[in-house]
Parts: sequence; structure tokens; C-alpha cells
Amino acid sequence: MMRALWTASSGMTSQQLNVDTIANNLANVNTTGYKKERAEFKDLLYVSLSKASVTDGQGRPVGLQVGHGVRPSAIVKNFTQGSMQSTGNPLDFAIDGEGFFVVRDQNDNEYYTRDGSFKLSIDGEEATMVTSSGYVLQVEGGDAELGGEISEITIDENGMLMVRRNDGTLDEIGVVDLVRFVNPSGLESVGGNLFRMTTASGEPIEAEEPGMNGTIMQNFLEASNVQVVEEMVKLITAQRAYEINSKSVQTADEMLQIANNLRR
Repeated sequence: MMRALWTASSGMTSQQLNVDTIANNLANVNTTGYKKERAEFKDLLYVSLSKASVTDGQGRPVGLQVGHGVRPSAIVKNFTQGSMQSTGNPLDFAIDGEGFFVVRDQNDNEYYTRDGSFKLSIDGEEATMVTSSGYVLQVEGGDAELGGEISEITIDENGMLMVRRNDGTLDEIGVVDLVRFVNPSGLESVGGNLFRMTTASGEPIEAEEPGMNGTIMQNFLEASNVQVVEEMVKLITAQRAYEINSKSVQTADEMLQIANNLRR
């Protein structure tokens, strides 16, 4: 019965983590480029009260084992693409494909994002494309520095960023860097819609030809891929699992109380 207490408590702890994960998905249902998460679990060690053994047709064909509960094993991000939402803003880019935008912070640290809601950072008369946190968008050759006297910003589906000046001239800034990863689930989430490369994700893979890592849609943003109805069903399931584990704790406690109250 003591084993039942610890086993049920491990189930309650795991379901709490499950609810935390679902709650984070629901909280980010309107976050641009957010990818939903799923908690995964593994059963714990087993005690073998009797091992299966058959010799010359005699013995026990099935063993007797008792488990010790469950533990969280991973929280996996689902990188399926979210729906495209038209914004009418020429600084909004959405990736149709597996790629990630590359951005750099002030310390030259590189991050990756699916959030294409870029802004213009003005220094004197020079403009640079940045994220809402001030991280600079990367193009072939370095930062996306647009210069001054800008009347229009355009980008084609292959990522060529172009700027039309006030005098009507059209300048090519460069192709926006899009990279992909062998294992995107191995990327480390650092907040702010940003990811960091890890040994589990592998090195970023550059596009060998246009469109290999996805195409870019201007005036669009990628919405979160969270499905509210799906998450609500998961939330109800997790709540019931937590409830039944708590019932197991109560049942084991009642059985211990009965045993404790036995008299000769």
C-alpha cells in the first residue's frame, strides 16, 4: 500500500506537468509563429516478485511485476506550419516551409525564429530590419541594412530583399537567410519567439538552391499552430487523470488506516 502512495503521487506530479504544458499552449494561442508542445512520459522501474521461467514445459509462463509509477521523459515541440494571416504590413514576412529566419543580438549571438513581424530601426538616416526585441535580421553577407530615403520595401518568394528609394531607384539588399535543422525539436526555446541551436538540433542547414528551406510571403504572418479545441480535450483528460491518481492516494491511505486499526 505504501508503494501505491508513491506510485499515485508520481502520476499526480506528471499530470501537473502535463497541465502546465497545455496551459502554456493555450496562453500562446495568439503568439506569432508559436509551436505547440506535448509532454511525453515513461513508466518507472518494476519490482519482479516472480520471474517468468519455463523448463521442460514446466514453470511459470508469465512473471509477476509491479511498477513504481511514471515520470516525464520529454516535452516535444510540434513544428507543423500554422495558418497564414494577411496583415497588409510590408514588414511582415511568413515562411511557407521548414525554414527559420536568422537574427543576431548586440553581442553577435545567433538565434532562429518563425516570427516574421519585423520592424525598422532608424539610426540617423540609416534603417535596419530588426525584430521587436531589436535583433537584426540576417541576409547573405550580414545585417539587413536598408540605408536611407526608403519609399518601399519588397521581398520576392525566394527571399531577395529590395528597397525602392525616393528617387525611384531599386536596390537589392540581399537574400534573407533561411535555415533548417535536421531535428528542430532539439532547438532550445529562449523566449521572445526565439530558438537557439543545440547539439541535439544539429547545425543550421543553408539552402543550396532557392526555395529549398521554404518561400517567403510578404504582408503575411504565420499564426500559432495551437488548436484550442484539441488542447481543451487534452486539458480535460489530464484533469481526470490527476483526479483518479488523487483517488488512488486516498484509497491507499484508507487501506493503511484499516490495517492500522486492526485489533487482536
